[in-house]
Amino acid sequence: MHRLQSVSAGHVVGVDIGGTKLLAGAVGPGLEVAHQTRRDVWNVSLAVLVDAIASAVEEIAATVGPVEAVGLGVPCTIDRRTGIAVQAVHLPITDVHLAAVVGERVGVPVVVDNDANCAVLAEARFGVARGLSEVVLLTLGTGIGGGLVLGGELYRGAVGAGAEMGHMVIDMDGPPCQGNCPNRGCLEALASGTALVREAALRVARRPDTPLGLALEEGELLTGVLVTELAFRGDPVARDAIETVGRRLGVGLSSLVNIFNPEMIVIGGGVIAAGELLLAPARAELAARALAPGRDLVRVEAAAFGPEAGMIGAALMAREEAVAPSHP
Repeated sequence: MHRLQSVSAGHVVGVDIGGTKLLAGAVGPGLEVAHQTRRDVWNVSLAVLVDAIASAVEEIAATVGPVEAVGLGVPCTIDRRTGIAVQAVHLPITDVHLAAVVGERVGVPVVVDNDANCAVLAEARFGVARGLSEVVLLTLGTGIGGGLVLGGELYRGAVGAGAEMGHMVIDMDGPPCQGNCPNRGCLEALASGTALVREAALRVARRPDTPLGLALEEGELLTGVLVTELAFRGDPVARDAIETVGRRLGVGLSSLVNIFNPEMIVIGGGVIAAGELLLAPARAELAARALAPGRDLVRVEAAAFGPEAGMIGAALMAREEAVAPSHP
């Protein structure tokens, strides 16, 4: 089995695992990303997921040289008392000590945390929320992850399973949530990338004579990327779908403003590619629903690191928790 050399001058690798794919990169001390690679992890077993992580790390090591540690950002509840990854909505992770399993494969220390915790750490330390002490982050992709910085510190809850804000209910009679979530009407079910595709499908079925309908007729796959691209070109169905998702997002944001009174809400994940087409209706809904003075203080911004926020944050955690203690 190939082992990675661990030396003090090496890179750390951040791995951001989503519901359908993972992004891994070698991140230097100045947050420079030396090499990136992706893997498909849609509908895979735990063994295949671990293989994908290990192969991504090994590819990076072969390209950039020695690796000191690996940080994993996983869309999963984590029990920090035991290090167990307890439950993922979209991945085959149930009661797994993922740091130990992956560490055995790659031969260097591995640090594991929730993917949105990694992302909010990156944005609060070095990104769009730099210098702020009260920050909420949502990552919009296959699902919706949540991260919190409160009082300048990453907030994880009593045992590390907190900030699952994507599973905040905004419609008690809404559609069933995804994967292993037992709830209905979650923000994730109504405002994620998956929800955007569903909304576009419903609308284009009623209006097939639009650019989106023509693209589907010509064999294009209905994806969030396609919907976003056509929305920027003015397709009315695509724009309406994004606006609807944005307004639902704003409903959730208004509750987060009332609960946490944050200085900033950061929106990341792949869906943020829609930019102001998504954020403008979200801000409008927030302004109409949230209480003063919180609604007047908060800013809603796109993540500075975009879809790399989770990867960079995972690398930050690995450097701080696995590398820095051994190199004072």
